[in-house]
Amino acid sequence: MMVVLIGLLTACSNDSSNTNEDGEWTGKITIWDGPRWAQEGDDSGEDGEGNKYFWLEEKIEEFEAEHEGVEIELVQVPWAELPDKLGVNIAGQSWPDIAPVDISGSAVSIEHIEQGVIESVDEFFTEEELADFYDNALEAYTHEDKLYGVPNSITVHSMLLNLDLFEEAGVTPPENGEWTWEEFVDAAEQLTFDRDGDGETDVYGFSTYILEGYYEAWPFFYINGGQPLSDDLSEFTFDDPEAIEAIQQLADLKLEKEVAPVSMGGADVGGTFQAWANEEQRTVAMQPWATWAITAAQTSYPTNFMVANYPTGSTGEPVTLGGVGGWTMFHQEDEGKKAVVAEFIKHISSTDEQYRMSKEYGVFPALISAAEMDPYADNPEMARALEMSEQVVMLPRHTEWKKIDEVIQRELQLVFNGEKTAAEAMEAAKPEVESLLE
Repeated sequence: MMVVLIGLLTACSNDSSNTNEDGEWTGKITIWDGPRWAQEGDDSGEDGEGNKYFWLEEKIEEFEAEHEGVEIELVQVPWAELPDKLGVNIAGQSWPDIAPVDISGSAVSIEHIEQGVIESVDEFFTEEELADFYDNALEAYTHEDKLYGVPNSITVHSMLLNLDLFEEAGVTPPENGEWTWEEFVDAAEQLTFDRDGDGETDVYGFSTYILEGYYEAWPFFYINGGQPLSDDLSEFTFDDPEAIEAIQQLADLKLEKEVAPVSMGGADVGGTFQAWANEEQRTVAMQPWATWAITAAQTSYPTNFMVANYPTGSTGEPVTLGGVGGWTMFHQEDEGKKAVVAEFIKHISSTDEQYRMSKEYGVFPALISAAEMDPYADNPEMARALEMSEQVVMLPRHTEWKKIDEVIQRELQLVFNGEKTAAEAMEAAKPEVESLLE
C-alpha cells in the first residue's frame, strides 16, 4: 500500500516549474472553488443570479499582478459535486493544488490527510498568526497536532421562518425563536394549507433535504440526546431509542402528518431552497439552513424572515451543528511552489477577506481580528445566528467519517422515502458502520 501511495504522490508532483529573476517560483497553480455570492445588481450568470466566482477571480488577478510568472487557474465546481470530484481526481492522480472545505461538512477530511494527499501548513504561520484564529476553527483543521489547511469561515445551522407565510396562516412565530418539538409541529400543521381552495395543498409547513456531506436535517436527530457515534468513536449509536425516535418523527412530518412536500428528504439542495426563498414559489414556510442562506434571503432572494432555534426535544436544550470552511493545500513536491501556494491561501484568508465574506457571504469569520471589526452591527438576523454558536456540537472526527456518513445518509433517504422505518434503517446501517470503526 505504501509503495502505491508513494508512486501516486510522485506521479502527481511532476510539475515543471521555473524561477523568475528574483529567484521565486513561477508556474501554474490550480484552485477549485464552489459558487459563493454575486455582486449586487449582477444578473450575468447562466442562472440569472450573477457571477458567484467574482470574488476569487478578483483575488487571483491581484495575486498574479504581484507575482510575475505565476498563473492561477480557477476550476468552478458546484458544492454538491465537490466530494465526489475530489475522490475521482485523487484516484486518478490529478488533484488540484488548492481546494475548499465545504463549510457544511464541518471540518477537514482526515481520510485525505491519512491518504497523504493534503499538506500540513504549520511552517507558514507564526504563533502570533495562529493565536488570531478561534480555537474551534483550528481544532477542525488539526490532526495529530499538525494543521492541515487554513480556516476562513464558521457556520451554524438554524431554522429560517418565512414571516409572510406565518402571517397569511395566522400563526404566531416562536418568541425569541425558541420552541419545543410540540410547538414546532403545531406550527407546521397550521402552516400547511390550501391557498386557492382547489383541494390541493399550496403551502407546506416544513421541508429539508438529505445528502451525503450535508447536515441541515441532523440537529433534529440530536434533540432527544441521540448522536451517530459514541463519545469515544468506538460504537454506532444512531440506533439508540433517542435517535430512532427523533429520526422517525421528522420523517413522519411528511409520511404521516403530511405537513411536508413529497420532495422532503430527497437530495435536491437547490430545489429545496428555492421552495422557501424564491418569490415565485414560497411553497414552504420553514426550513433549516447554514448561515449563508441568511445573507441570500437578505440579498438575492429578499424575504421577510426570522432566525429560530431548532426545536427542543426531551433533553430540553436546543442543539445545532456547526462547520468550519477553509482551504487545503494538496501534496507538493516543489518546495518553491509549496511556498507560493501557501502565500496565495493566506492572501484569500486575511482579516479583511474574512470580514468581507462575513458581510457578503453570510458566514462567521474564523479570525478573531475579523470578528472584532463587527461585521453584523447592522444585521440582527446574523447576530441572532451567532448566538446559536453556544449550542453547537461538532460531527464525529473519525478517520472513516466520509464512508460512515455515506452509509447513514443512504439509509436516512430510505426512511424519508417511506421505504424503511428509522429502526430498520439504522439496524441496516449498524454493521456497515461498525466494520468501519474497527
